[in-house]
Amino acid sequence: MFNRLFRLKENHTSIKTELLAGLVSFFTIVYIIAVNASILTDAGIPMGAGIVATILVAFAGSLLMGFWANAPMLLVPGMGINALFTYTVVQSMGLHWQEALAAVFVSGILFVIITFTSLSGIIANAIPDSLKESIGVGIGLFLAFIGLQKGGIVVKSKSTFVQLGHFSDAHVLLMIATLVITLILFARNVPGNLLIGIIAGTILSILFGETDLHKLGQSGFSLNDYKPVFVGLSFKHVLTFPFWMAVFSLTLVTLFENIGLTHGFVKMIQRPEKYDRSLQATALSVITCGLLGTSPSVATVESASGITAGGRTGLTTITTGVLFLISLLFIPFIRIIPDTAIAPVLIIIGGLMISGTRNINFNDFTEGFPAFLIIACIPLTSSIVDGIALGFIAYPILKIANGKAKNVAVTLYIIAALFLIYFIFQAFS
Repeated sequence: MFNRLFRLKENHTSIKTELLAGLVSFFTIVYIIAVNASILTDAGIPMGAGIVATILVAFAGSLLMGFWANAPMLLVPGMGINALFTYTVVQSMGLHWQEALAAVFVSGILFVIITFTSLSGIIANAIPDSLKESIGVGIGLFLAFIGLQKGGIVVKSKSTFVQLGHFSDAHVLLMIATLVITLILFARNVPGNLLIGIIAGTILSILFGETDLHKLGQSGFSLNDYKPVFVGLSFKHVLTFPFWMAVFSLTLVTLFENIGLTHGFVKMIQRPEKYDRSLQATALSVITCGLLGTSPSVATVESASGITAGGRTGLTTITTGVLFLISLLFIPFIRIIPDTAIAPVLIIIGGLMISGTRNINFNDFTEGFPAFLIIACIPLTSSIVDGIALGFIAYPILKIANGKAKNVAVTLYIIAALFLIYFIFQAFS
């Protein structure tokens, strides 16, 4: 049944590989449950409700991506977009969280219209390969940077912002030991290498007393707090300027972040024909976010972990989604997985994604410099959207300056203008 439904043979994979990839994906993205819920609390959504909403959206997104696109991409509430939802739409623009959820719902509908029509193709074709490749590279660096921070290799500095961590720290030593184990497993192509690395890192952390097993005694979360959030969206101020500005901002950020991420992932699995349906699944998932009670979902960067572990079909994604649903009952167990076990996986994935630089023509300044801006600014600003925006704005400016204005698609000029409006809105909000 699985072979026929997910076309495993056609995708050169197996049930075992897909299940293992789903497990790896789950363990690298499960942190989103607590982190996203914490950000939603600042918008007024109760912590328990935020946890349930995050899990349900991840499950629903997995079903959509798995069955509609048959692709191994994870759809979860996006980091960065959840901050836009909470700190801009709710706190700065003054919408209540119920109205912000309505804005998410409407932006999802607009996203669906774009992806189910020729608009998505027009937009995708207007983006030059140099910008597409640089998005994947920038995300890879960002992912590695997150891993280095989680592992204590990179720490904050008052004078230089970041600096090398302390190698006498047990946390750092455990991360390095786990990284070495995972690298050896990966270099030798051991099946399930990343998952085994995570398990080994967790065991090491327990043995050296760095993981608190008392968390296992903590209870799960009640569904009672979730009832007001489920389909709790409000259209009370749908005719106001702040509401539609919120819709515009959410649509803009969600659309272009997912275009870049989806392009990168279909390239990783070497199945470009899955691009359209993958983007459509993402758009449909955003609608469910408004209904289930959280900020928009994205094809998260951690999808690369499952792909690297061998995931090639929707079975990987559905496996992760089922594990998310089960995690409602076993959140205390998930909490004991330490950063020292997750960080090596993020670092390795980041290193793999850097390969896209070879496809960027740095000899042409008008192509190379915008790509450089994206690559540098995604990790340095800790924002995928801001990094992409800077590169997209610089690209037409340099082409015009070099007398190549006609080489830029009209759509890209519009995209650059929209990103400029996005920055102006941020500056005055």
